[in-house]
Amino acid sequence: MNRIVVLGGAESGVGAAVLAKVKGFDVFLSDNGTIKEEYAAMLNQWEIPFEQGGHSEEKILCADEVIKSPGIPSTAPLIQKLAGQGTHIVSEIEFASRYDKARKICITGSNGKTTTTSLIHYLLKEAGLNVGLGGNIGKSYALQVATEKHDYYVLEISSFQLDDTYDFRPDIAIITNITPDHLDRYDHKMENYVRAKFKITQNLRPEDCFIFDSDDAITIDHLSKIVLKAKMLPFSQEKEVAQGAFVKEDKMVVRVNGGETDIFLKSLALPGRHNLYNSMAAAIAAKVSGVKDEVIRESLSSFRGIEHRLEKVLSVGGVLYVNDSKATNVDAAWYALECQDKPVVWIVGGKDKGNDYEVLKPVVRQKVRAIVCLGVDNAKIHDAFEGIVGKDNICDTRSADDAVKAAARFATKGDVVLLSPCCASFDLFQNYEDRGCRFKAAVRKL
Repeated sequence: MNRIVVLGGAESGVGAAVLAKVKGFDVFLSDNGTIKEEYAAMLNQWEIPFEQGGHSEEKILCADEVIKSPGIPSTAPLIQKLAGQGTHIVSEIEFASRYDKARKICITGSNGKTTTTSLIHYLLKEAGLNVGLGGNIGKSYALQVATEKHDYYVLEISSFQLDDTYDFRPDIAIITNITPDHLDRYDHKMENYVRAKFKITQNLRPEDCFIFDSDDAITIDHLSKIVLKAKMLPFSQEKEVAQGAFVKEDKMVVRVNGGETDIFLKSLALPGRHNLYNSMAAAIAAKVSGVKDEVIRESLSSFRGIEHRLEKVLSVGGVLYVNDSKATNVDAAWYALECQDKPVVWIVGGKDKGNDYEVLKPVVRQKVRAIVCLGVDNAKIHDAFEGIVGKDNICDTRSADDAVKAAARFATKGDVVLLSPCCASFDLFQNYEDRGCRFKAAVRKL
Protein backbone atom coordinates (compact mmCIF):
# COMPACT_ATOMS: atom_id res chain seq x y z
CA MET A 1 0.00 0.00 0.00
CA ASN A 2 1.35 3.44 -0.95
CA ARG A 3 2.08 5.81 1.93
CA ILE A 4 0.76 9.35 1.66
CA VAL A 5 1.78 12.02 4.14
CA VAL A 6 -0.26 15.21 4.38
CA LEU A 7 1.53 18.30 5.73
CA GLY A 8 -0.88 20.82 7.29
CA GLY A 9 -4.01 20.04 9.29
CA ALA A 10 -6.49 22.72 8.21
CA GLU A 11 -9.31 22.62 5.60
CA SER A 12 -7.22 21.60 2.61
CA GLY A 13 -4.98 19.10 4.42
CA VAL A 14 -7.75 17.30 6.31
CA GLY A 15 -9.84 17.06 3.13
CA ALA A 16 -6.87 15.56 1.25
CA ALA A 17 -6.26 13.07 4.09
CA VAL A 18 -9.89 11.92 4.02
CA LEU A 19 -9.75 11.43 0.23
CA ALA A 20 -6.48 9.48 0.51
CA LYS A 21 -8.09 7.26 3.17
CA VAL A 22 -11.20 6.70 1.01
CA LYS A 23 -8.91 5.68 -1.88
CA GLY A 24 -7.16 3.07 0.27
CA PHE A 25 -3.80 4.75 0.97
CA ASP A 26 -1.79 4.43 4.17
CA VAL A 27 -2.25 8.04 5.38
CA PHE A 28 -0.48 10.12 8.03
CA LEU A 29 -1.05 13.84 8.70
CA SER A 30 1.46 16.13 10.38
CA ASP A 31 1.06 19.76 11.46
CA ASN A 32 3.79 21.95 12.91
CA GLY A 33 1.19 24.03 14.80
CA THR A 34 -2.06 23.28 16.61
CA ILE A 35 -4.89 21.54 14.76
CA LYS A 36 -8.35 23.02 15.38
CA GLU A 37 -10.72 20.79 17.37
CA GLU A 38 -13.15 20.37 14.45
CA TYR A 39 -10.35 19.09 12.19
CA ALA A 40 -8.87 16.79 14.85
CA ALA A 41 -12.39 15.34 15.38
CA MET A 42 -12.71 14.69 11.63
CA LEU A 43 -9.33 12.93 11.50
CA ASN A 44 -10.35 10.75 14.46
CA GLN A 45 -13.72 10.00 12.87
CA TRP A 46 -11.95 8.75 9.71
CA GLU A 47 -9.31 6.92 11.82
CA ILE A 48 -6.45 8.86 10.27
CA PRO A 49 -3.31 8.98 12.45
CA PHE A 50 -1.94 12.50 12.93
CA GLU A 51 0.44 14.62 14.96
CA GLN A 52 0.53 18.31 15.86
CA GLY A 53 3.02 20.74 17.40
CA GLY A 54 5.94 19.46 15.31
CA HIS A 55 6.99 17.08 12.51
CA SER A 56 8.39 13.56 13.11
CA GLU A 57 10.79 13.23 10.19
CA GLU A 58 11.01 9.44 10.41
CA LYS A 59 7.23 9.24 9.77
CA ILE A 60 7.34 11.77 6.91
CA LEU A 61 10.49 11.10 4.89
CA CYS A 62 9.32 7.53 4.12
CA ALA A 63 6.28 8.83 2.17
CA ASP A 64 5.73 7.78 -1.44
CA GLU A 65 3.97 11.11 -2.01
CA VAL A 66 3.44 14.24 0.09
CA ILE A 67 0.40 16.50 -0.12
CA LYS A 68 1.53 19.95 1.04
CA SER A 69 -0.66 22.68 2.48
CA PRO A 70 -0.52 25.85 0.33
CA GLY A 71 0.57 27.79 3.42
CA ILE A 72 3.91 25.94 3.66
CA PRO A 73 6.61 27.58 1.49
CA SER A 74 8.88 25.40 -0.67
CA THR A 75 11.84 26.89 1.26
CA ALA A 76 10.76 25.20 4.53
CA PRO A 77 13.61 22.85 5.67
CA LEU A 78 11.39 19.74 5.69
CA ILE A 79 10.14 20.46 2.14
CA GLN A 80 13.74 20.98 0.99
CA LYS A 81 14.69 17.64 2.54
CA LEU A 82 11.77 15.85 0.84
CA ALA A 83 12.56 17.48 -2.51
CA GLY A 84 16.24 16.63 -2.09
CA GLN A 85 15.46 12.91 -1.76
CA GLY A 86 13.12 13.04 -4.77
CA THR A 87 9.76 12.67 -2.97
CA HIS A 88 6.86 13.79 -5.16
CA ILE A 89 5.12 16.82 -3.56
CA VAL A 90 1.65 17.86 -4.76
CA SER A 91 -1.16 20.19 -3.73
CA GLU A 92 -4.61 19.09 -2.56
CA ILE A 93 -6.00 20.40 -5.89
CA GLU A 94 -3.65 18.17 -7.91
CA PHE A 95 -4.40 15.11 -5.77
CA ALA A 96 -8.20 15.53 -5.75
CA SER A 97 -8.43 16.13 -9.51
CA ARG A 98 -7.10 12.58 -10.15
CA TYR A 99 -10.37 11.19 -8.77
CA ASP A 100 -12.79 13.75 -10.19
CA LYS A 101 -14.57 13.55 -13.55
CA ALA A 102 -16.72 16.68 -13.05
CA ARG A 103 -16.39 19.76 -15.28
CA LYS A 104 -14.16 22.30 -13.54
CA ILE A 105 -14.32 26.08 -13.79
CA CYS A 106 -11.17 27.37 -12.08
CA ILE A 107 -10.43 30.96 -11.17
CA THR A 108 -7.17 32.58 -10.15
CA GLY A 109 -5.92 36.17 -10.12
CA SER A 110 -4.59 38.79 -7.72
CA ASN A 111 -7.97 40.43 -7.09
CA GLY A 112 -11.61 39.57 -7.67
CA LYS A 113 -11.18 35.81 -7.67
CA THR A 114 -13.41 35.14 -4.63
CA THR A 115 -16.18 37.40 -5.95
CA THR A 116 -15.92 35.88 -9.47
CA THR A 117 -15.90 32.32 -8.07
CA SER A 118 -18.94 33.00 -5.84
CA LEU A 119 -20.76 34.69 -8.73
CA ILE A 120 -20.17 31.77 -11.14
CA HIS A 121 -21.25 29.26 -8.48
CA TYR A 122 -24.44 31.30 -7.92
CA LEU A 123 -25.14 31.52 -11.69
CA LEU A 124 -24.77 27.75 -12.16
CA LYS A 125 -26.86 26.97 -9.07
CA GLU A 126 -29.62 29.33 -10.24
CA ALA A 127 -29.56 27.44 -13.56
CA GLY A 128 -30.33 24.24 -11.61
CA LEU A 129 -26.95 22.57 -12.13
CA ASN A 130 -25.41 20.22 -9.54
CA VAL A 131 -22.38 22.32 -8.63
CA GLY A 132 -19.78 22.28 -5.85
CA LEU A 133 -17.80 25.31 -4.60
CA GLY A 134 -14.26 24.86 -3.30
CA GLY A 135 -10.53 25.45 -3.56
CA ASN A 136 -9.46 28.55 -1.67
CA ILE A 137 -13.07 29.19 -0.59
CA GLY A 138 -15.60 27.17 1.39
CA LYS A 139 -15.27 23.41 1.80
CA SER A 140 -12.14 21.51 0.72
CA TYR A 141 -12.31 20.29 -2.89
CA ALA A 142 -10.73 16.96 -1.89
CA LEU A 143 -13.30 16.38 0.87
CA GLN A 144 -16.12 16.98 -1.64
CA VAL A 145 -14.56 14.56 -4.13
CA ALA A 146 -14.34 11.99 -1.28
CA THR A 147 -17.85 12.41 0.13
CA GLU A 148 -20.11 14.12 -2.45
CA LYS A 149 -20.97 13.88 -6.14
CA HIS A 150 -21.10 16.98 -8.34
CA ASP A 151 -21.34 17.46 -12.12
CA TYR A 152 -19.52 20.82 -11.90
CA TYR A 153 -16.99 22.39 -9.57
CA VAL A 154 -16.24 26.10 -9.35
CA LEU A 155 -12.81 26.38 -7.74
CA GLU A 156 -10.99 29.46 -6.54
CA ILE A 157 -7.28 28.64 -6.79
CA SER A 158 -4.44 30.68 -5.30
CA SER A 159 -0.93 30.81 -6.77
CA PHE A 160 0.25 28.77 -3.74
CA GLN A 161 -2.19 25.98 -4.68
CA LEU A 162 -1.06 26.10 -8.31
CA ASP A 163 2.63 25.86 -7.36
CA ASP A 164 2.38 22.11 -6.74
CA THR A 165 0.17 21.14 -9.70
CA TYR A 166 1.38 19.07 -12.68
CA ASP A 167 -1.49 17.26 -14.45
CA PHE A 168 -4.38 19.34 -13.04
CA ARG A 169 -6.59 20.66 -15.85
CA PRO A 170 -9.67 22.90 -15.74
CA ASP A 171 -12.30 22.85 -18.49
CA ILE A 172 -12.61 26.61 -18.12
CA ALA A 173 -9.65 28.57 -16.71
CA ILE A 174 -10.01 32.21 -15.63
CA ILE A 175 -7.33 34.74 -14.68
CA THR A 176 -9.13 37.82 -13.32
CA ASN A 177 -6.01 40.06 -13.36
CA ILE A 178 -2.39 40.04 -12.16
CA THR A 179 -0.90 42.71 -9.90
CA PRO A 180 2.04 42.47 -7.46
CA ASP A 181 1.12 40.27 -4.47
CA HIS A 182 2.78 37.58 -2.31
CA LEU A 183 6.14 38.53 -3.82
CA ASP A 184 7.81 37.45 -0.57
CA ARG A 185 6.99 33.83 -1.61
CA TYR A 186 8.43 34.32 -5.12
CA ASP A 187 11.95 35.65 -4.43
CA HIS A 188 10.48 39.17 -4.82
CA LYS A 189 10.37 38.53 -8.60
CA MET A 190 7.15 39.47 -10.39
CA GLU A 191 7.93 37.05 -13.26
CA ASN A 192 7.91 34.08 -10.83
CA TYR A 193 4.50 35.13 -9.47
CA VAL A 194 3.05 35.61 -12.98
CA ARG A 195 4.32 32.17 -14.02
CA ALA A 196 2.66 30.63 -10.95
CA LYS A 197 -0.70 32.17 -11.91
CA PHE A 198 -0.39 30.97 -15.52
CA LYS A 199 0.06 27.35 -14.36
CA ILE A 200 -3.75 27.27 -14.42
CA THR A 201 -3.50 27.20 -18.25
CA GLN A 202 -0.63 24.70 -18.65
CA ASN A 203 -2.75 21.64 -19.60
CA LEU A 204 -5.62 23.29 -21.48
CA ARG A 205 -6.80 21.48 -24.66
CA PRO A 206 -8.38 22.99 -27.81
CA GLU A 207 -11.90 22.25 -26.48
CA ASP A 208 -11.20 24.09 -23.19
CA CYS A 209 -11.66 27.83 -22.61
CA PHE A 210 -9.37 30.51 -21.24
CA ILE A 211 -11.16 33.63 -19.96
CA PHE A 212 -8.96 36.65 -19.21
CA ASP A 213 -8.88 40.44 -18.79
CA SER A 214 -7.52 41.87 -22.04
CA ASP A 215 -7.19 45.31 -20.37
CA ASP A 216 -4.63 43.86 -17.92
CA ALA A 217 -1.15 44.63 -19.27
CA ILE A 218 0.67 41.97 -17.23
CA THR A 219 -1.69 39.19 -18.37
CA ILE A 220 -1.41 40.22 -22.03
CA ASP A 221 2.37 40.54 -21.85
CA HIS A 222 2.73 36.99 -20.51
CA LEU A 223 0.14 35.63 -22.93
CA SER A 224 2.38 36.71 -25.82
CA LYS A 225 5.22 34.54 -24.42
CA ILE A 226 3.37 31.22 -24.32
CA VAL A 227 1.43 29.03 -26.74
CA LEU A 228 -2.11 28.19 -25.65
CA LYS A 229 -4.29 25.66 -27.44
CA ALA A 230 -7.51 26.69 -25.66
CA LYS A 231 -10.32 28.87 -26.97
CA MET A 232 -9.52 32.46 -25.93
CA LEU A 233 -12.38 34.51 -24.46
CA PRO A 234 -11.21 37.97 -23.33
CA PHE A 235 -13.24 40.57 -21.45
CA SER A 236 -12.65 44.30 -21.78
CA GLN A 237 -14.09 47.65 -20.70
CA GLU A 238 -11.89 49.49 -23.21
CA LYS A 239 -12.52 47.83 -26.56
CA GLU A 240 -14.90 45.55 -28.45
CA VAL A 241 -13.89 41.89 -28.68
CA ALA A 242 -14.93 39.34 -31.31
CA GLN A 243 -15.51 36.61 -28.66
CA GLY A 244 -15.88 37.21 -24.90
CA ALA A 245 -17.40 40.30 -23.23
CA PHE A 246 -17.17 44.06 -23.63
CA VAL A 247 -19.00 47.29 -22.78
CA LYS A 248 -21.12 49.10 -25.37
CA GLU A 249 -22.79 52.31 -24.16
CA ASP A 250 -24.92 51.31 -21.14
CA LYS A 251 -24.69 47.53 -21.65
CA MET A 252 -22.37 44.60 -21.12
CA VAL A 253 -22.29 42.48 -24.29
CA VAL A 254 -21.36 38.78 -24.02
CA ARG A 255 -20.43 37.00 -27.27
CA VAL A 256 -19.86 33.24 -27.18
CA ASN A 257 -20.19 30.63 -29.96
CA GLY A 258 -21.99 33.01 -32.29
CA GLY A 259 -24.63 34.00 -29.69
CA GLU A 260 -24.87 37.48 -28.15
CA THR A 261 -26.34 38.53 -24.78
CA ASP A 262 -26.93 42.14 -23.65
CA ILE A 263 -27.11 43.04 -19.96
CA PHE A 264 -27.84 46.57 -18.73
CA LEU A 265 -24.99 47.84 -16.52
CA LYS A 266 -27.43 49.51 -14.13
CA SER A 267 -29.07 46.11 -13.43
CA LEU A 268 -25.81 44.55 -12.07
CA ALA A 269 -25.91 43.82 -8.34
CA LEU A 270 -22.23 44.58 -7.75
CA PRO A 271 -21.08 48.21 -8.07
CA GLY A 272 -17.72 49.56 -9.25
CA ARG A 273 -15.44 49.15 -12.23
CA HIS A 274 -13.61 46.17 -10.69
CA ASN A 275 -16.90 44.32 -10.13
CA LEU A 276 -17.91 44.91 -13.75
CA TYR A 277 -14.80 42.89 -14.71
CA ASN A 278 -15.85 40.14 -12.27
CA SER A 279 -19.40 40.11 -13.69
CA MET A 280 -18.04 39.87 -17.25
CA ALA A 281 -15.83 36.87 -16.44
CA ALA A 282 -18.74 35.15 -14.66
CA ALA A 283 -21.17 35.83 -17.53
CA ILE A 284 -18.77 34.33 -20.10
CA ALA A 285 -18.21 31.21 -17.94
CA ALA A 286 -21.96 30.76 -17.46
CA LYS A 287 -22.70 31.19 -21.18
CA VAL A 288 -19.98 28.67 -22.12
CA SER A 289 -21.59 26.28 -19.60
CA GLY A 290 -24.93 26.56 -21.37
CA VAL A 291 -26.75 28.77 -18.84
CA LYS A 292 -29.70 30.57 -20.46
CA ASP A 293 -29.54 34.33 -21.06
CA GLU A 294 -32.46 35.16 -18.76
CA VAL A 295 -30.84 33.21 -15.89
CA ILE A 296 -27.55 35.08 -16.43
CA ARG A 297 -29.36 38.45 -16.40
CA GLU A 298 -31.47 37.65 -13.32
CA SER A 299 -28.56 36.14 -11.38
CA LEU A 300 -26.20 39.05 -12.07
CA SER A 301 -28.85 41.42 -10.71
CA SER A 302 -29.88 39.34 -7.65
CA PHE A 303 -26.42 38.22 -6.41
CA ARG A 304 -25.54 39.37 -2.90
CA GLY A 305 -21.90 40.32 -2.27
CA ILE A 306 -19.53 38.11 -0.28
CA GLU A 307 -18.50 38.57 3.34
CA HIS A 308 -15.38 40.70 3.97
CA ARG A 309 -15.43 42.17 0.45
CA LEU A 310 -16.85 45.74 0.45
CA GLU A 311 -19.47 44.47 2.90
CA LYS A 312 -21.71 47.22 4.30
CA VAL A 313 -21.89 46.60 8.05
CA LEU A 314 -23.93 49.38 9.69
CA SER A 315 -24.60 53.11 9.62
CA VAL A 316 -23.93 54.70 13.01
CA GLY A 317 -24.62 58.43 13.47
CA GLY A 318 -24.80 58.94 9.70
CA VAL A 319 -21.41 57.21 9.15
CA LEU A 320 -21.36 54.02 7.02
CA TYR A 321 -18.93 51.29 8.15
CA VAL A 322 -17.64 49.01 5.37
CA ASN A 323 -15.73 45.74 5.90
CA ASP A 324 -13.24 45.04 3.10
CA SER A 325 -10.90 42.88 5.21
CA LYS A 326 -10.25 40.64 2.20
CA ALA A 327 -8.31 43.50 0.54
CA THR A 328 -4.86 42.18 1.43
CA ASN A 329 -2.88 43.92 -1.32
CA VAL A 330 -2.42 47.41 -2.78
CA ASP A 331 -4.58 46.85 -5.85
CA ALA A 332 -7.57 45.57 -3.85
CA ALA A 333 -7.37 48.58 -1.53
CA TRP A 334 -7.16 50.90 -4.57
CA TYR A 335 -10.41 49.44 -5.96
CA ALA A 336 -12.13 49.81 -2.59
CA LEU A 337 -11.10 53.47 -2.24
CA GLU A 338 -11.78 54.29 -5.89
CA CYS A 339 -15.44 53.22 -5.74
CA GLN A 340 -16.27 55.39 -2.68
CA ASP A 341 -18.22 58.57 -3.43
CA LYS A 342 -18.11 60.01 0.12
CA PRO A 343 -15.16 61.16 2.28
CA VAL A 344 -13.29 58.14 3.71
CA VAL A 345 -11.74 57.37 7.07
CA TRP A 346 -9.44 54.55 6.02
CA ILE A 347 -8.40 51.71 8.36
CA VAL A 348 -5.22 50.20 6.89
CA GLY A 349 -2.26 48.08 7.94
CA GLY A 350 -1.10 44.61 8.97
CA LYS A 351 1.73 42.40 7.77
CA ASP A 352 3.30 44.19 4.81
CA LYS A 353 4.06 41.89 1.84
CA GLY A 354 6.53 44.27 0.21
CA ASN A 355 3.83 46.82 -0.69
CA ASP A 356 4.57 49.84 -2.86
CA TYR A 357 2.08 52.52 -1.76
CA GLU A 358 2.99 55.01 -4.53
CA VAL A 359 0.05 53.96 -6.73
CA LEU A 360 -2.41 54.71 -3.88
CA LYS A 361 -1.32 58.31 -3.30
CA PRO A 362 -3.58 59.98 -5.94
CA VAL A 363 -6.73 58.12 -4.76
CA VAL A 364 -5.88 58.80 -1.09
CA ARG A 365 -5.42 62.51 -1.88
CA GLN A 366 -8.81 62.52 -3.59
CA LYS A 367 -10.90 60.39 -1.21
CA VAL A 368 -9.34 60.03 2.29
CA ARG A 369 -9.78 62.52 5.14
CA ALA A 370 -8.05 60.47 7.89
CA ILE A 371 -6.12 57.21 8.33
CA VAL A 372 -6.25 54.73 11.21
CA CYS A 373 -3.34 52.26 11.16
CA LEU A 374 -4.18 48.76 12.41
CA GLY A 375 -0.91 46.85 12.68
CA VAL A 376 2.23 46.16 14.68
CA ASP A 377 4.55 48.18 12.43
CA ASN A 378 2.95 51.12 10.62
CA ALA A 379 6.08 53.14 9.72
CA LYS A 380 5.69 52.60 5.95
CA ILE A 381 2.07 53.80 6.03
CA HIS A 382 3.05 56.95 7.96
CA ASP A 383 5.90 57.64 5.51
CA ALA A 384 3.62 57.21 2.49
CA PHE A 385 0.51 59.14 3.59
CA GLU A 386 1.30 61.50 6.48
CA GLY A 387 2.17 64.26 4.00
CA ILE A 388 -1.22 63.79 2.29
CA VAL A 389 -3.69 63.59 5.20
CA GLY A 390 -1.60 65.52 7.75
CA LYS A 391 0.11 64.38 10.94
CA ASP A 392 -2.97 65.03 13.11
CA ASN A 393 -5.18 62.87 10.88
CA ILE A 394 -3.26 59.59 11.17
CA CYS A 395 -3.02 57.38 14.25
CA ASP A 396 -1.90 53.90 15.33
CA THR A 397 -4.02 51.14 16.89
CA ARG A 398 -3.46 47.47 17.71
CA SER A 399 -6.98 46.08 17.98
CA ALA A 400 -10.18 46.22 15.94
CA ASP A 401 -11.98 47.86 18.88
CA ASP A 402 -9.42 50.66 19.14
CA ALA A 403 -9.33 51.12 15.35
CA VAL A 404 -13.12 51.51 15.13
CA LYS A 405 -13.21 53.94 18.09
CA ALA A 406 -10.43 56.04 16.52
CA ALA A 407 -12.19 56.01 13.14
CA ALA A 408 -15.45 57.09 14.78
CA ARG A 409 -13.63 60.09 16.32
CA PHE A 410 -12.29 61.16 12.91
CA ALA A 411 -15.55 60.58 11.03
CA THR A 412 -18.37 63.09 10.59
CA LYS A 413 -21.92 62.55 9.31
CA GLY A 414 -21.90 61.46 5.65
CA ASP A 415 -18.45 59.80 5.83
CA VAL A 416 -17.50 56.18 5.14
CA VAL A 417 -15.24 54.27 7.54
CA LEU A 418 -13.53 51.71 5.30
CA LEU A 419 -11.52 48.77 6.60
CA SER A 420 -9.43 47.93 3.52
CA PRO A 421 -6.14 46.86 5.06
CA CYS A 422 -3.89 46.46 2.01
CA CYS A 423 -1.85 43.97 4.07
CA ALA A 424 -2.01 40.42 5.41
CA SER A 425 -3.63 39.97 8.83
CA PHE A 426 -1.15 37.68 10.59
CA ASP A 427 0.50 40.28 12.83
CA LEU A 428 -2.64 40.77 14.98
CA PHE A 429 -5.28 38.32 13.70
CA GLN A 430 -5.63 34.64 12.74
CA ASN A 431 -6.64 35.52 9.17
CA TYR A 432 -8.58 38.12 7.18
CA GLU A 433 -11.93 36.57 8.26
CA ASP A 434 -11.00 36.97 11.93
CA ARG A 435 -9.99 40.59 11.26
CA GLY A 436 -13.28 41.32 9.43
CA CYS A 437 -15.44 39.66 12.10
CA ARG A 438 -13.71 41.60 14.90
CA PHE A 439 -14.18 44.82 12.94
CA LYS A 440 -17.91 44.10 12.55
CA ALA A 441 -18.27 43.25 16.26
CA ALA A 442 -16.49 46.51 17.17
CA VAL A 443 -18.84 48.51 14.90
CA ARG A 444 -21.89 46.93 16.56
CA LYS A 445 -20.58 48.04 19.96
CA LEU A 446 -20.56 51.73 18.94
